[in-house]
Amino acid sequence: MAIEIKVPTLGESVTEATVARWLKAAGEAVAADEPLVELETDKVSLEVPAPAAGVLAEVLVAEGSDVAVGTLLGRIEEGTGAAPKAKPAERKAEPAATKAVAPAPAAGDGAAKAGPAARKIAAEKGLDLAAVPPTGPKGNVTKGDVLAAEAKPAAAAAPASPIPAPPAAARPSAPGREERVRMTRLRKRIAERLKEAQNTAAMLTTFNEVDMSTVMALRTAYQDGFTKRHGVKLGFMSFFVKACIEALKAFPAVNAEIDGDEIVYKHFYDIGVAVSTDHGLVVPVLRDADALSLAEIEKRIGDLGKRAREGKLAMDELTGGTFSITNGGIFGSLMSTPILNPPQSGILGMHKIQDRPMAVAGKVEIRPMMYLALSYDHRIIDGREAVSFLVRVKECIEAPERMLLDA
Repeated sequence: MAIEIKVPTLGESVTEATVARWLKAAGEAVAADEPLVELETDKVSLEVPAPAAGVLAEVLVAEGSDVAVGTLLGRIEEGTGAAPKAKPAERKAEPAATKAVAPAPAAGDGAAKAGPAARKIAAEKGLDLAAVPPTGPKGNVTKGDVLAAEAKPAAAAAPASPIPAPPAAARPSAPGREERVRMTRLRKRIAERLKEAQNTAAMLTTFNEVDMSTVMALRTAYQDGFTKRHGVKLGFMSFFVKACIEALKAFPAVNAEIDGDEIVYKHFYDIGVAVSTDHGLVVPVLRDADALSLAEIEKRIGDLGKRAREGKLAMDELTGGTFSITNGGIFGSLMSTPILNPPQSGILGMHKIQDRPMAVAGKVEIRPMMYLALSYDHRIIDGREAVSFLVRVKECIEAPERMLLDA
């Protein structure tokens, strides 16, 4: 019996995904719950498991295609005796000789079945859909076909072109000098959200610096015992999460957001911690971080970071944060202006720890210093609040006992 493989529900407000890659080819045996295909949404990548054991009989959607929730991706034939269809690689990569002798699609054959996305892009690019080779499962022109046709280098038609050769002084073109790679859905969404933040918020950044001597001394003194007891190392991020929560309690506007003509003040502290992955920057959220100990924060950050790099985060782990922290210092950044994570109104940027000469009690001492940056939405956060917030974070890091004594 054939069992259908469909695009599952992707999460709140997510209705579309891209087929990133098939993990099994048509004709291969699959076990129940074994990952079959990887989908990429604008927030996270996820794997669709096999609903039953058997043979992957059909692959109906090619890699790179956009699909909606409920779209039929393929079929599994239960058991091991199903006659396999052609593998997707074989269908997509026909020998050049075969393509040369195969009749070209009649005008309008693929175009008549083209989807709205393909038609829209073709109209924008001025492309004739009838001239675009279709690769869709039903002979239709897909969005990917249109993009591929538009991206074909114009140099292919150069021999028949009357355009004169470039002057001798021009830089010669050589194979391998450029490469065009389609943006992933996640990367496009990151770009959209960052641009949205710049276009919508009245974003400003204020800076300060913090002496890391005390926190570094604490880590040195208690690292071994902390690691043995909790099974995780004591890092800097847990201190900054706690310090930010103390500052958010003192300046609630930094923990708020704008909704229409209202300001929504949040009386909980879901802190987003930016994680860099091969697919782009994601910001998993520490729920109710004010109720967590330093050890619990470190454990959750480690777990979220690991699963973010593996593409295994759930949708609800990436939404709903009230404030974010990003650490460019792990890459060597000395100073930067972080961009807001909409609809949040504040984000703290940590940076590289660097020894610098500082005036301490009338003497010059070498201290491990870090620049801090707070980007904020000036529509609801005044400069006084932003500067005071950052000073409060600085005070809590330089004297962590303040957080224990509420001083």
